[in-house]
Amino acid sequence: MAPSVTHVTGIVAGDVEVRFTQDGTAVCRFRVTETPTQWDAATQRWRDLEPIPYICTAWRTLARNTTESLVDGVSVLVKGRITAIKDDSIYLSVDDLGISLRRRIAYTETSLPGPLATRPVAPPLVPQPATAPRQTTGRAGSPTTWWEEKRASHWP
Repeated sequence: MAPSVTHVTGIVAGDVEVRFTQDGTAVCRFRVTETPTQWDAATQRWRDLEPIPYICTAWRTLARNTTESLVDGVSVLVKGRITAIKDDSIYLSVDDLGISLRRRIAYTETSLPGPLATRPVAPPLVPQPATAPRQTTGRAGSPTTWWEEKRASHWP
């Protein structure tokens, strides 16, 4: 029987521990806590359920990158295979790992922030109505099209 593949979203709990095998292969272990939520119709609110602890193990390049990238409290997305369930924890062998962008910005070595990154992201500006009286085209009383207004404001 093949191991069960699962996807987990949670928060890193504690530091990432890295070790090396005798042949130099990197292996790291870290904990992730997932807190599922459930809609409570009586109170009309979401409520947290019992947290689910995961003990994750990553190997080789993924282990090295994980050690360099993760710290306590970071939200992550983990894809892995369940290898054991014991001591009220689920053990995962990690196949892939990503930092959740729900609450933070992540930069890579090739996409370091530029000067515009410090500027807050704002919604696009809503065009303001023209202060001049509207002209009509076509039939009497029909409004001008967007293009006709734009053309009239730039060209006589």
